[in-house]
Amino acid sequence: MIVILQWALVIGSSLALLALSPRARTVQQFFFGREARGVPGTAVLTMSLVISWLFAKSITNAANLGLDLGLVGGVAYAGYYLSFAVAGLVIFRLRGAGYGSIHDFLGRRFGSAAVAVFSLLIGLRLFNEVWSNTMVIGSYFGDYGSVPYFSAVIVFTVLTLAYVLKGGMAASLLTDVIQFGLFAVLLTVVLGAVVPKMGGGGVAEASLAGDWSLAGGVDLLLVALVQSLSDPFHDPVLTDRGFVGGAADTRRAYLWAAPVGAAGILLFSLVGVYGRQEGVEGQAAVEVARLLGPALALAINLIMITSAASTLDSTLASWSKLAVVDGFGLRRQAIGSEVQAGSVARGRYAMAGLAVLGSVPVFLDAAILSATTVSGLMVTGLAPVFLFWRKPAPAVSFHAAVGVGLVFGIGHVYDQSFGLPSLGGGSYGRLLTATLAATTLACAAFLVPRALLPARA
Repeated sequence: MIVILQWALVIGSSLALLALSPRARTVQQFFFGREARGVPGTAVLTMSLVISWLFAKSITNAANLGLDLGLVGGVAYAGYYLSFAVAGLVIFRLRGAGYGSIHDFLGRRFGSAAVAVFSLLIGLRLFNEVWSNTMVIGSYFGDYGSVPYFSAVIVFTVLTLAYVLKGGMAASLLTDVIQFGLFAVLLTVVLGAVVPKMGGGGVAEASLAGDWSLAGGVDLLLVALVQSLSDPFHDPVLTDRGFVGGAADTRRAYLWAAPVGAAGILLFSLVGVYGRQEGVEGQAAVEVARLLGPALALAINLIMITSAASTLDSTLASWSKLAVVDGFGLRRQAIGSEVQAGSVARGRYAMAGLAVLGSVPVFLDAAILSATTVSGLMVTGLAPVFLFWRKPAPAVSFHAAVGVGLVFGIGHVYDQSFGLPSLGGGSYGRLLTATLAATTLACAAFLVPRALLPARA
């Protein structure tokens, strides 16, 4: 019975979003989410930013960290949401300086090679977002490799693709608002069941669960805070929304999204903390759902469906913009009516292509892609590029800084420590050391050429 209800949730919610999504016909609608009634305001942008980062994989990780480390795990993962404030302030300044997008800034400041490198990095990120979120959905329908598992992944991907093909970024923004509201209601319902079961102290008692030390999870918190200086610029789902609304509304939205998103992650980690108290093992959200009974299990499933759909539609919308507008240098100021129609069509083809290619790893052993996944450590070199953007720098500064991050990131994937110690000796101690070293060296690699060589005119 519960499986039938899960299928009804996936199909019913997707068809409802398909019916509600606007049909985008122009470049402004499809790629930038702008309608005749005006640009998105602070509230819409805030909800869109938050729900697009509360993706299925992130809340699954939050619950698992709560299970493994206690509340410190949730706090550590929530630290990544400082990214919103960092990105919002930088994007606001870039817009004030006349830049129309991240690619526009990189192209004018560092040249086409920098745009190509950056596009490759974020293209890999978007590719990984597809399979990593849809695999979470499959896990709620059956074991990996089973017919129900693969069927859920395929149906979910196709239905999400359908409504974002219809409306592009305009559909993504509208459905994000709906999905945010649904997420908030469902999270309240789940916490209403979980927190009373955690004992008399509830959340206060949970704050004592875990070891608040470097080895106990504080190392991950420090990793998150340092990587928040670079990670947001590597995610076009986050940065694209910085150029669709008014500048002041956008800055407010990003600043609000930081605490709201962090709170969402922290609260959902309580699901894992409860599982820790109950002694469950495995994937925290799945196992706790079984403990709570069919009704609340459905609520958790719908949270996952909602978050995965919001991330997948945003991923596809950002990919289409990367492929048609940013990656190929299409200038929106020069677009005529004939070119508009062709551009939107190409954007839809790009979406469909990523949905297919991004689903291929689902049918393989996804772990084999760990060596090619672009991690937060790999893009630490972007921190100086955007934090020190005000003063022009030569192209070599960009490439040197990004190169440092890639060396450390790939080395970490292949378990190379470069002789560096593990700070604190915890599970994330080596990652913390590598993150601090990579960020420091990347800043040096960026600033030294800037001091010695002439910048691009």
